[in-house]
Amino acid sequence: MKLLTSLFLLSLVLCVNSQGWLRDSLDFLNQARLGAGDMWRAYRDMREANFKNSDKYFHARGNYDAAKRGPGGVWAAEVLSDAREFLQGGSSGRGVEDSMADQEANRWGRSGKDPNRYRPKGLDPKYYLPAAMKLLTGLFLLSLVLCVNSQGWFRDTVDFLNQARLGAGDMWRAYRDMREANFKNSDKYFHAHGNFDAARRGPGGVWAAEVLSDAREFFQGGSSGRGVEDSMADQEANRWGRSGKDPNRYRPKGLDPKY
Repeated sequence: MKLLTSLFLLSLVLCVNSQGWLRDSLDFLNQARLGAGDMWRAYRDMREANFKNSDKYFHARGNYDAAKRGPGGVWAAEVLSDAREFLQGGSSGRGVEDSMADQEANRWGRSGKDPNRYRPKGLDPKYYLPAAMKLLTGLFLLSLVLCVNSQGWFRDTVDFLNQARLGAGDMWRAYRDMREANFKNSDKYFHAHGNFDAARRGPGGVWAAEVLSDAREFFQGGSSGRGVEDSMADQEANRWGRSGKDPNRYRPKGLDPKY
């Protein structure tokens, strides 16, 4: 929740005294969201590759890609990198030296320097730097920026932030219910359910659900002991619910009806 809250606060503070503050705020939010996605993809590729001595390369690559998004991407990469090292420190069994080396690679990539400095020989070429941002993402944020030229731009901005706030609440309730139910094979249902409810709030809810879903998978990956396949299955359930499809596709038999 701290990540989302900070994003909101920073977006409101940026360029508050300029006529383009809304555009700049939306740009920052977009950059941070895309940067978080870059960090997730780098982590996913690292887990999938499972190649000796490749972790520093993927750390540098994720930060490099995120930083290219702009200030919001730099910010998201730093927050996620610091949080990951903090969370991993107590459970991974790695030493302080290795964690510091990870952070050095993070800073290297985030500063715009070539991540291939850390690329180990023999790593599959498919894990080279990914392509540019998806067109669909750009179109989505462009539709939000269009409100700047309308008299209702302020109302639209407030609506977006309110949708995101409510969507974050939906995601939290789904997580709380999952922990409370503690029912075998129910996690995918609650992932889809939270994203479904959040997306119904509107574009802000969709955005919040995507950011929180990506962040959760990123943070959980290093300490939960789950494999890449399970993490990707979680993301599939997240996308299913976020697209407005019925979360009951993932509902396990025997789960208490109150959920």
